[in-house]
Amino acid sequence: MPKDRSPTRIQKRNRANILEAALEVFSQNGFRGATVDQIATAAGLSKPNLLYYFPSKDAIFTALLSALLDTWLDPLREINPDGDPMAEILAYVERKLQMSKDMPRESRLFANEIVQGAPRMIDALSTDLRVLVDATEAVFLGWMDAGRIARVHPRHLLFSIWSLTQHYADFEVQVRTLMTPDDPFDGASEFLETLYRRMLTPQS
Repeated sequence: MPKDRSPTRIQKRNRANILEAALEVFSQNGFRGATVDQIATAAGLSKPNLLYYFPSKDAIFTALLSALLDTWLDPLREINPDGDPMAEILAYVERKLQMSKDMPRESRLFANEIVQGAPRMIDALSTDLRVLVDATEAVFLGWMDAGRIARVHPRHLLFSIWSLTQHYADFEVQVRTLMTPDDPFDGASEFLETLYRRMLTPQS
């Protein structure tokens, strides 16, 4: 889309519709299986009209991933170094679990990109995510050094939180099949809170 003037309301709406349609198409078919024609149809636009906003399928996918990574990092940014360590970590777990419930397509899109070797995200993973994880590790180590939480490997702690929360979205079909007729999220918060409390409570 031309950048020499501010987008109109209709242009903003069309761009948002394209990204929403692309999210659905990519989450169902993956990057390789998705086509610009499918995205245009889902967005209710002609292919030439879509290409006015995004020059290629790769450009659409990159725009989605860029916005998604920022959304994914926000809960980690919310951890308060001056807060109660257990409360801050459990709140982070809850935020990640809620994202899996509310944003399963986005979670699967992100996971699929990582499984493919993150060809469109490796720079962001090596910079934005790495810097934030480094900072979070320092916070966790500070809490551990002060005896406020048990000493565990800080990065593996993060990896475990990501795995245990995003699993509900990334393997949604399996989880829902095995939990039927119950809602997979019923009891999940309580289970994870118990797990992390037991793991992180300092031994007296």
